[in-house]
Amino acid sequence: MQKVAIVVSGQVQGVGFRYHTLMLANELGVKGQVWNNNDGTVGILAQADSQTLLSFQKSLRSGSRWIRVNYMDVEPANFEDFKDFKISYK
Repeated sequence: MQKVAIVVSGQVQGVGFRYHTLMLANELGVKGQVWNNNDGTVGILAQADSQTLLSFQKSLRSGSRWIRVNYMDVEPANFEDFKDFKISYK
């Protein structure tokens, strides 16, 4: 099981990005959480096997009609295991 912290920038707030992320995570079996940051970026903690995480990141980068990802920073992370994937309102 691999764990990463992701920060996504671009057109990612006010366009359904967190819900898009939740749907992708549930489709792929990724556990973790997603939230909006005050600086306009979106934060994600994600855990899954390495191949699933790569697919998750690739899908996030592709965005959607309204979502545009300009940059994604992915770093290894250490956090408590999640049982599911959720939207957090930090």
